[in-house]
Amino acid sequence: MNFLKPKGARGALALLVRVEEFDFELPEELIAKRPVYPRDSCKLMVISRKDGSIKHAVFRDILELLDERDLIVFNDTRVIPARLFAKKPSGGKVEVLLTDFISERVWHALIGGRGIKEGISLRVAQDFDILVRKQIEGPKFEVEIVSKLGDMEAIELYGKLPLPPYIQREEEPSDREDYQSVFARNPGSVAAPTASLHFTESLIEALRQKGVKMAFLTLHISYGTFKPVKTENVKDHKVDEEFVIVPKQTAELIRQTKALGGRIVAVGTTVVRALETAGFESFFGKTGLYIYPGYEFKVVDVLITNFHLPRSSLLFLVSAFAGKELIMKAYNLAIKERYRFYSFGDAMIIL
Repeated sequence: MNFLKPKGARGALALLVRVEEFDFELPEELIAKRPVYPRDSCKLMVISRKDGSIKHAVFRDILELLDERDLIVFNDTRVIPARLFAKKPSGGKVEVLLTDFISERVWHALIGGRGIKEGISLRVAQDFDILVRKQIEGPKFEVEIVSKLGDMEAIELYGKLPLPPYIQREEEPSDREDYQSVFARNPGSVAAPTASLHFTESLIEALRQKGVKMAFLTLHISYGTFKPVKTENVKDHKVDEEFVIVPKQTAELIRQTKALGGRIVAVGTTVVRALETAGFESFFGKTGLYIYPGYEFKVVDVLITNFHLPRSSLLFLVSAFAGKELIMKAYNLAIKERYRFYSFGDAMIIL
C-alpha cells in the first residue's frame, strides 16, 4: 500500500524543487507523544546510499555500524523552559514564547495578547520582568530579560518546556528529563535536537570502548524549526538563523578523521547545518544555511536523524543527503512498519 499522496508526472528539475513532492499522509497514531524506555530501544531504520537497501534494527545496534575510524558529532545544546506566563501592567494575562537566543538577556519572542507595545514591561514574577524592546513583525518582538536571578536561572525557575505543537499535551514532570539529551549542557534551545534523545550513557560508553571518537558543538535551536514552508518551490523557502559554536577542538578532530579515512557522523540535522556552515574550521556566530536537494555536502558522511514532518525543511535536508526517491521510499516503508514519528519517535541512520 502506498501511503504517499499521488503526484502527476514532472521533469527531473521540478522533482527537486516542488514542495508538494515532499508530502505524505501520516496516521495520527504514529505521532509519538512520549518516548520509549530505555532511550536506545527505539526502532532504527538503516539506509544505505550505496546500494539503496533499507534494513530494520534497534537504535543500540549503531554500535555495530560505526568503528574506531569514525567521529560522531553531537549537539550539546540544552532546551530551556521557554514558555512564560506574564501579566501586563493592566493585569491582563499574556503568554510569552522565547523563540531565538540573540545575546545575553536578549531574545526574540512570540507574545500572545492584545496591547503589546514597545517599552511595555510584562511581569512574570516579583523578581522577573520581560521588557518589550521592539516589534519585529506581527506577534514577534525583541525582548529583554530583567531579573536579579540572571536570565537562565529565572527562565528555568518560572518557565515551562515548549513541547512541539504536535505533542498536543501540557508538560509533564518526566519531560524535563525525557526532552533533553543525556549530554545537554549549554542552555539556549527552544526545541530538542531529537536525534540525540536516543543516546544513553551506556551506549555512549560502549561506543567509546569500541574506539569511536566523539566531538561536540552547540546549535541553539529556534522555534523556526517548526516554521511551515509556504512557498511552492523548495528553493524559495528561507530558514531562520540560529546561533552556532563549533569549537576549535571539534574542527581539529574533523580534519584528523577525514585525513585518516574515517567518517563524520552527524547526530541530527542541527549538527549537519552547523558542520556544513563551519566547513573544516571552528565557528562562532549565526547560520542561515538552508540545505535542500542539489546541495553538495562537504563534511558530513553519515547522518542519524528522526522521521520529520511532511513538506518541512528538515525533510528537504534529509532528502538532499540521501536522495528524494530513497527517502520517500523509506518514509513509506516506515509508515507500513509502524515506526513512530517526530521528536519522541524512532530514528534512521543513513550510511
